[in-house]
Amino acid sequence: MDERGLPVRFLLSPGQASDKAAAPALLDGLPASRALVGDRGYDWQYLVDFVAARGGQAHIPTQRDRKAQRTVDPVLYRKRNLIERFFNRIKHFRRIATRFDKLARNFLAAVAIASIRIWLRTYESRT
Repeated sequence: MDERGLPVRFLLSPGQASDKAAAPALLDGLPASRALVGDRGYDWQYLVDFVAARGGQAHIPTQRDRKAQRTVDPVLYRKRNLIERFFNRIKHFRRIATRFDKLARNFLAAVAIASIRIWLRTYESRT
């Protein structure tokens, strides 16, 4: 997602795999950014180091069971709701919300079409 909550890249991961395992592949190839915001599910030292090596800072709270807790800027962390709002918008497309497609390529194509429509709504004329 960019700073406006619009998708810039997406990747389909296996249903039984953790999303954080796909994060480095998703970030690779994108221009380096100053900040990466994620929830506790993305607390993975490799991901934090990956972002730091690219010149950014990961704003990801640590799991509660860790001894060393990372601090997260609360103002920046609140912007994570843009991601949640995108997922809410994309689930308005019935085909995606119900996971109607059985093939991964068809589901990914439906997500791409829904993302394009969300981009177009952002830039359409209001007059």
